[in-house]
Amino acid sequence: MTAAATADLKEMLAALREVRGDAVVVTTMAAEREWLKMSRHARDFFYMPSSMGQAPALGLGLALARPEVNVVVINGDGCMLMNLGSLVTIADAGPRNYRLIVVNNGVYEVTGKQPTAGAGRVDYAALARAAGFAVARRYEDVTDWRNDARWFMECPGPAFAEWVVRPTPSGSLHVIHPGPMHEQIRRLRESLGIAGTD
Repeated sequence: MTAAATADLKEMLAALREVRGDAVVVTTMAAEREWLKMSRHARDFFYMPSSMGQAPALGLGLALARPEVNVVVINGDGCMLMNLGSLVTIADAGPRNYRLIVVNNGVYEVTGKQPTAGAGRVDYAALARAAGFAVARRYEDVTDWRNDARWFMECPGPAFAEWVVRPTPSGSLHVIHPGPMHEQIRRLRESLGIAGTD
């Protein structure tokens, strides 16, 4: 692991946005805040307020229910630590349309930047590889990620990417709200052609 991350979360997300197509994108924590500033796609799901650690399982359910649709979950490193067992569950289910991205900034950013356990030592891509993910890569440079982003979205999954990024400056951590959860759920359900009632 490098001593000081230099990649910027916004740039990593922007490169993903360029290749996301009609994928479902589930975001949590700091990534959620930044994604909301740059995307208002019908298939964006801002998992807010989130139950830490549960977004990968939510994405797995969506991927299994709609195997023809790419599903991308953007999770924080702190959230990933809350549910490392989900890596094995996802790999065992083996959805080829599933992509999990862990934003590794080494801190619990939204609660005051307390260091995460194992910050600077844990290799999340190695954990995903050991769990059985078909693809597991680590990115510390936005150029490397840009070069691979389209391939990552098209390769047979389940696929995992670890983005090692610097924490977002405190002054830019203002809250943006994506709207009521029931409206998000209705919009996502309609975009996927899932019948249901509110």
